[in-house]
Amino acid sequence: MEFSEVLRQRRMVRHYTAQPLERDVIERVVRSALRAPSAGYAQGWAFLVLTSEADRERFWRFAPVRAERAPAVQNAPLIVVPMSNKDAYLDRYTESDKRWTDRDEARWPAPYWHIDTGMAAFAMLLTAVDEGLGACFFAIMPEHLEGFRAEFGVPDTYDPIGAITVGYRATDQPSARFPQRRRGVEDVVHDGYWGRAWRAGRNSLAD
Repeated sequence: MEFSEVLRQRRMVRHYTAQPLERDVIERVVRSALRAPSAGYAQGWAFLVLTSEADRERFWRFAPVRAERAPAVQNAPLIVVPMSNKDAYLDRYTESDKRWTDRDEARWPAPYWHIDTGMAAFAMLLTAVDEGLGACFFAIMPEHLEGFRAEFGVPDTYDPIGAITVGYRATDQPSARFPQRRRGVEDVVHDGYWGRAWRAGRNSLAD
């Protein structure tokens, strides 16, 4: 599939059939996360992959609202929980080729451990579309994190940033609850100065 078509077709899919995934498809989806960029090549991420029915059933106790609102999401044969490791970044930037000598978190303008893990998650979402599948990223709410960690043995040094379901999209899934149009370039791109609208034709970027 052409990359532009992958981007065009990407949606958050919440309704799946129970059709299983081939192991090589799962491998490609998961391995694509490792191609994401990371600050300092720290790669401070980890991924909990749930493919067995028993493991997936255990997971849904920690995302009850998602399961209640769209019960068919539980049909997804693959769940991946991306997790970030802040310590990997704080340690990496005290190494000799970097300019800091301490692990002060205040030096970071943004939490790159979460950002990079989010990029890895997006790589998996795009790969799922390229494989002809649907996928969805959603949160594990704070009140469920402690139980989730205990159930799956997740170390305290790793923070789940959310969860991803992957599977075959149900053809009879309901339409989107919020059918607003996607915001266009003219709504979000500022041309050289904040508030100056991007004008297609004068510039090379187009919606």
